[in-house]
Amino acid sequence: MNRKHIYSIIAVALVTAIYGYEHYLKIQDKELIVTAGTEIKENTNAYYLPTSTTGQVVHHKGYSLSYNEPHEQAEWVAYELKKADLSKSHFKRPYFEIDEAVATGAAHWRNYKNSGYDRGHLCPAADRQYNKEVFNETFLTSNITPQDHDFNSGIWNQLEQQVRYWAKIYDGVYVVTGGVLKDHLKSIGSESVSVPEYFYKVIFDRTEGAKMIAFLIPHETSNKSLKKYVVSVDAIEELTGIDFFPNLKDSLENKLEARINYQNWRFVN
Repeated sequence: MNRKHIYSIIAVALVTAIYGYEHYLKIQDKELIVTAGTEIKENTNAYYLPTSTTGQVVHHKGYSLSYNEPHEQAEWVAYELKKADLSKSHFKRPYFEIDEAVATGAAHWRNYKNSGYDRGHLCPAADRQYNKEVFNETFLTSNITPQDHDFNSGIWNQLEQQVRYWAKIYDGVYVVTGGVLKDHLKSIGSESVSVPEYFYKVIFDRTEGAKMIAFLIPHETSNKSLKKYVVSVDAIEELTGIDFFPNLKDSLENKLEARINYQNWRFVN
């Protein structure tokens, strides 16, 4: 074996070793990010989190989520929206990024490209303008779902604004939101991201005289009043298999979740 051949073998071995080491570091980095995602952060409240049907709960600073791998999106995103969070800061919108804290791998944003659907936020960016880091977190792909543009900018946006109004006048509310994920949904992209036929939002005001309200809205354009979509929390639990507020006292939870009553909630119009 000549010297030139030996040098070639050494060069190949070095490149292979470097590539293998870099791959090892990437795996280590991924494991650290996933582990960090399992830890409760300063702006989440584990006491009010729903149950997870998937066992894959991820905590970011501004919200927590339960990722559903077969549907490539969160089955729920939960967060507290405080009155003090309602800032009017105007941060530059970042690019969407894959959520590396999802152990099974969050869907890529390219699934939405040319799909005909918006990248619909579950935790709205407008709810997280008090801090640039938590604002940027809302652009992780674990926090988006395919939404028809007219739905996203119409009735869904109207509901998001209503929730911000309640956060202001009730000095903060807890929000849980997501699409109803079930078998045989339409999907988009190479990773088959499911397109929900219904979206829900559950709002809990824990102040004195605690109250709860839930909305179940078909994924379609609508000019109807939000009040037309009020349902009981129990109804959404039956559809999704999620227990929304399991740590409340059973007597309070059962009473609040069975109600279909918006009379004690002040609507914008």
